[in-house]
Amino acid sequence: MDRLKEKYNNEIVADLMKKYNYSSVMEVPKLEKIVVNMGVGDATQNSKLLEAAMKDLELITGQKAVATKAKKAIAGFKVREGQAIGCKVTLRGDNMYNFLDKLISITLPRVRDFRGLSPKAFDGRGNYTIGLTEQLIFQEINYDDVVKVRGLDVVLVTTAKTNEEAYDLLKGFGIPFKK
Repeated sequence: MDRLKEKYNNEIVADLMKKYNYSSVMEVPKLEKIVVNMGVGDATQNSKLLEAAMKDLELITGQKAVATKAKKAIAGFKVREGQAIGCKVTLRGDNMYNFLDKLISITLPRVRDFRGLSPKAFDGRGNYTIGLTEQLIFQEINYDDVVKVRGLDVVLVTTAKTNEEAYDLLKGFGIPFKK
């Protein structure tokens, strides 16, 4: 069932321990959570768009989506503070590994002209963000039911302290980085 979890415990931990000379298994970076986030800026005019986006996210991740609200008002975008302008799902544990497995083996190969993910999208603290331009590449989404094509971010949060450690961890999971 959890191919990636087993791979992490059996192979990746040993490889990283050897490469970085960790003294304890607990030092080895691990995948903490995956946050899938969808910004729905046009929800300010039409609240049905937010509901549709949340439904799409729930189909993709198999978990209930949470609406995200604006932290402060931005007059230029007609956004008031506390207004719902997006949605997100936080995956942990088995759901997280299942989603990552699906993302690597089924979803990313379906992207047109896909040549690998940029190794530059790390934030310096060991987190990696994948920006996807449309939700249609997920096989759970039925093209006819889509209200509006929109992009989403998949943030892989790891316990790694540096970009290099996080890169090696994610490469171990089989994430297709550009050479």
